[in-house]
Amino acid sequence: MGRAGCCCRGAERLASPTLVRRFRPLLLLIIALCCGAHLGQCQVPIPQCHIQKCTTDFVSLTFHLTPAVDGFHVEFCKALRAYSACTQRTAKACRGNLVFHTAVLGISDLMSQRNCSRDGPTSSTHPEVHHEPCNYHSRTQHSHAHSHGHAHTHSHAHGQGHSRPGYLFCGLFGDPHLRTFKDSFQTCKVEGAWPLIDNDYLSVQVTNVPVVPGSSATATNKITIIFKPYEGCTDQRVYQAVTDNLPAAFDDGTVSSGDPIHISAGAEGATGKVRALWISERSPGRHVELHAGYIGVTVIVRQLGRYLTMAVRIPEELAQAYDATQDLQLCLNGCPSGERIDQAGHLPLPLSPSALGLQLQQLRRPSYSSQTQASPYVAMQVFGVEGAKEHCREQLEVQDIYYHSCVFDLLTTGDANFTLAAYSAQKDMESLHPHRDRWRIYPRSSATSTLHSDFQPMKRLALLLLCALSVALKQE
Repeated sequence: MGRAGCCCRGAERLASPTLVRRFRPLLLLIIALCCGAHLGQCQVPIPQCHIQKCTTDFVSLTFHLTPAVDGFHVEFCKALRAYSACTQRTAKACRGNLVFHTAVLGISDLMSQRNCSRDGPTSSTHPEVHHEPCNYHSRTQHSHAHSHGHAHTHSHAHGQGHSRPGYLFCGLFGDPHLRTFKDSFQTCKVEGAWPLIDNDYLSVQVTNVPVVPGSSATATNKITIIFKPYEGCTDQRVYQAVTDNLPAAFDDGTVSSGDPIHISAGAEGATGKVRALWISERSPGRHVELHAGYIGVTVIVRQLGRYLTMAVRIPEELAQAYDATQDLQLCLNGCPSGERIDQAGHLPLPLSPSALGLQLQQLRRPSYSSQTQASPYVAMQVFGVEGAKEHCREQLEVQDIYYHSCVFDLLTTGDANFTLAAYSAQKDMESLHPHRDRWRIYPRSSATSTLHSDFQPMKRLALLLLCALSVALKQE
């Protein structure tokens, strides 16, 4: 039997009496520092510094304020005075706290910049006057404040309070490529009309048509968006875009609906007051944005070449508001397995250049002349693999799934407009996706996946052999 002892080679030498005596002062210092970190556990509790709560209250008092809103100066000064009073109440407990002193200096600077007097009325910590039933952000902030207070009172019984509402992102572009609410990236056929979103508040349906005869690839040429009625905020509104007709109005000719609401500066491309539902035309015939402030939804629709792209951000709680008859939603559950072109995330390169060239020659025959003349902006050409990669790199520097989708589309269709579609889809995703750490998705390599799966049993076998060897050595 081998002797038991420390498993780290050289540990016996470190524990020798000579070295212990030599480094005794240093060891005592380290012990003192380590104990000092936990000293508070054996002392009388010291009053806690509540500067974080003061700052949180100030943010909640001012998040809705913009210089364009009437009474901005008065309300902002009232909030600053409340912030200052809160810091004074916790000053004794925050002595020596860097964050506290930074906040005090910041308050003083803001008061000077806004010409706020030190004396005067202060804001209530939980103002009710700014609650707007048709403003989703205001409505959820109001609900969060009350639920947070309730949860704080019963924190020992119920744990943490409710968090602020989360958002989901979905996008569709190109051949088409779908990014679901779960950040699953798929390439699908889905020819004809398919629902992307269908819940109690919003319905989005797309129609896809074949891009090249003889290929399974399709692209979107029609998008229909229905904003369902919301009591007290808006009636039902329908928006429909088709190729070469990207309107800046709903089907009934209106561009907005509902009572005015406040939005924060810079949010959704506007400042001050807007309607509960409104349309913003960013580029005539090419880029339209729809904002539903009453449900916190933003939709971006573009036309690039002959086809349309779509991106949407929606609160998670609203996306989950559907029944069993609405379960076919591509954004929610992805494409049916029979409609998938990709292979579990791996996007195989499509047609060879020679096969695509033959199809492009067919497109240029007289029978297709009317289609070609009707779409003069279609730039079809034959791309090889390296040529497609080089063309996509001009717009997409990061070789993530958007870059690989661009290469796939060029090899499939020969339509250079799909490069701009991938680039715009990536930018719309970055604009609307709520989680920056999830922006990048990289395609799976089938070869790498196979190698990885084959390696797993070998890895487990190696670990078992090492364990067996270790037991045998201890028994010697």
